[in-house]
Amino acid sequence: LANDQVDFSVEKGEVHALVGENGAGKTTLMNILYGLIKPDSGEIFIDGNKAHIEHPDDAIKNGIGMVHQHFKLVPSFTVAQNIMLGIEPNTAGFLKTTQENEAVSQLAKKFGLLVDPTTKVRDLPVGMQQRVEILKVLQREAKILVLDEPTAVLTPQDANELFTIIRGLTKMGFTVIFITHKLVEVLNVADRVSVMRNGRMIGTKKIADTDIPDLARMMVGREVLLRVKKKPATIGETVF
Repeated sequence: LANDQVDFSVEKGEVHALVGENGAGKTTLMNILYGLIKPDSGEIFIDGNKAHIEHPDDAIKNGIGMVHQHFKLVPSFTVAQNIMLGIEPNTAGFLKTTQENEAVSQLAKKFGLLVDPTTKVRDLPVGMQQRVEILKVLQREAKILVLDEPTAVLTPQDANELFTIIRGLTKMGFTVIFITHKLVEVLNVADRVSVMRNGRMIGTKKIADTDIPDLARMMVGREVLLRVKKKPATIGETVF
């Protein structure tokens, strides 16, 4: 089972890391929350109220936004066109480009995610493309942001900038679910962390009450040797 009797809860205004090895069920769980996968059983509650989420439109209406590991952007479109896609300002079907660009500029300024709305996405570095994805979900008034392996394609500098963005959003009352398997990042940015293994939820801990060896043990189900290696790991050896 991809997800086997999983319970998962997130508090408003926190960064909650969801960790586990590849195939642990992390992304599947979040795809259920975002309406991309229909679960066989279970319920979703938001602010104490039962939510019926069968499609991403339902998730968006409930204030949930998801930034996927592989970006869902149109390379030949501008930043503004990507962010406003489907909700473009128009009159009788004619797009108001100037108004669209201004709306995106104001949005970027509001959240401190400065981008040029007129630049084509294909001309942006990866870190800036991720900003566009985040702005896209914020434009749709998401309050809960799901970031799926957001640092997988980022440089260390871009990753640090992302962490600053995440902290800024939580200070504004947003909730961030941070999917990753990089434990150092978890300790740097998260308030709490939940660990999945083989489709099951192993447990949730406050960051102050755990460390890398503890989380690694929860992830793989046994003691893990942690050391710096000068050569690639051999087959069957786990290295963090």
